[in-house]
Amino acid sequence: MALLRGVWGVLSALGKSGADLCAVCGSRLRSPLSFAYVPRWFSSSLSGFPKKPMTSYVRFSKEQLPIFKAQNPDAKNSELIKKIAELWRELPDSEKKIYEDAYRADWQAYKEERSRIQEQLTPSQIISLEKEIMQKRLKKKALIKKRELTMLGKPKRPRSAYNIFIAERFQEAKDGPSQVKLKTIHENWKNLSNPQKQVYIQLAEDDKVRYYNEMKSWEEQMVEVGRSDLIRRSVKYSAKNDTEES
Repeated sequence: MALLRGVWGVLSALGKSGADLCAVCGSRLRSPLSFAYVPRWFSSSLSGFPKKPMTSYVRFSKEQLPIFKAQNPDAKNSELIKKIAELWRELPDSEKKIYEDAYRADWQAYKEERSRIQEQLTPSQIISLEKEIMQKRLKKKALIKKRELTMLGKPKRPRSAYNIFIAERFQEAKDGPSQVKLKTIHENWKNLSNPQKQVYIQLAEDDKVRYYNEMKSWEEQMVEVGRSDLIRRSVKYSAKNDTEES
């Protein structure tokens, strides 16, 4: 086990990603040599196999997002992702190929490295390792998904009338324990008249419209960049539109 930990320590110290190597690069695109041969998806502990490499678009988006943020500091992530998606669509095939080739090379290296490490483990070590990996993955899965969706600019879910009321009053409440303030705000909500509550109900309805419109636009962008896996199962409107058009 100590030997395996040493192996993982070496693996985790290998190389840097293209984004790391080009952190101070001012060009619009990264050099293909900056990430094609030094992948960095290894976990820093024994409990993680190599992580799957980023797709060509996600790699491009991750590299471009800091640049766009620096150029548009007040813009929302969703607006920046839309611009990045447009830039990706307009990117010449020769430049897209840099990212696509890097993804294919990383994917092949990922499979080979995963197989190589698995072959070194005894059956009991494999069982123990799989249990440890599963436990940590279950804990991290939701957080990783949330971070990915945030990076891709997924719109925030609509708030209820009650949540809008809480957010508004919480900022106005006097200093004190949060639980006490929330209890007071809850009592205030219960004491609101129907016309007063209707104001917040209408705000919630407006927020639903905002969410629907933003999600429709965002999901269309995800389909265009090959991330149909992020589309809600109950929607899938792109396929329906294609059928109607044909």
